[in-house]
Amino acid sequence: MARWTASLFRYSPLLILAALWEAVAQLGLVARSALPPLSDVIKAWFALAVTSDFWFNAVDSLYRTFAGLALAVVVGAAIGIAMASSKPVRAVLNPIVEVFYPLPKSALIPVTALWLGFGDMSKILLIFLGCMLPVTLGAYNGARGSEQTLMWSARSLGASRWRMLMDVVFPSAVPEILNGVRTALATSFVLLVSSEMIAARSGLGFMIGFLGDGGNFDAMFAVVFTVAFMGFIADRLYQYAMQRTLQWR
Repeated sequence: MARWTASLFRYSPLLILAALWEAVAQLGLVARSALPPLSDVIKAWFALAVTSDFWFNAVDSLYRTFAGLALAVVVGAAIGIAMASSKPVRAVLNPIVEVFYPLPKSALIPVTALWLGFGDMSKILLIFLGCMLPVTLGAYNGARGSEQTLMWSARSLGASRWRMLMDVVFPSAVPEILNGVRTALATSFVLLVSSEMIAARSGLGFMIGFLGDGGNFDAMFAVVFTVAFMGFIADRLYQYAMQRTLQWR
C-alpha cells in the first residue's frame, strides 16, 4: 500500500496537469483544434485500439526502433572500445565522431529516404546512425577509465590482448555503455517519429501526420500519447534491466 501511495504522489503532477488540460479545453479557453479535451483523446484512443491498422502501425514502429537500436549498440560499443584500445583506430575514427556527433540526426532523413526509399530499412539506418554515437562515446569513455592496476595485473599473468579486452576493459566500460544506450533509446523514438512523419507509408509517426492533415485531432493526440507512453515504458524497463545488470558492482 505504501508503495502505491508513493507512486501516486510521485506522478501527482501529471494528474494535476491532466485535470487542468480537461478544464481548459472544456471551458473553451483554447481552440479544440489546438487542444482537444483529454476525455475526447482517451475516447479516440479506444476507438483506434479496436482497429487492426493501429496495431500494425505500432508493430512497424517498434520493429524499426529496436532493430536500429540493437545495431547501434553492437556496432557502437565495438567501435568505442576499439578506439580506447588502439591509437591508430582512435586517430582514424575520432575526427569522424567529432564531426558527426553535433550533427542534427533528423537532417539525415532525406538522405536515408533517397538511399533506401520509404520502407523499413531507411528508418532502421537513420536510427542506427543517430543512436550509434552516444553508445560509441559511452564505450570509449568507459574503456578509457579502466583501472590500470587491473590491466597491469592481467598483463603480468600472461593474459592476451583479447582476454584483457573481455575480462578487464569491457566490464569496466559496461556502466558507461549502458548510460549511452539509455540516451540512444530516447533518441531512437525521436528519430522514428520524425522520419515516419516525413518519409513513410506506415508507422505511428505516419499516423500522426495523416490524422493531423485530415483534421482528426483527437485521434492525432491519441497516437502522440501512445508514442510517449511507449517511450516511457521502454525507459522504465531499461532502467530496471540496467540496475539488475550492474548489481555485480
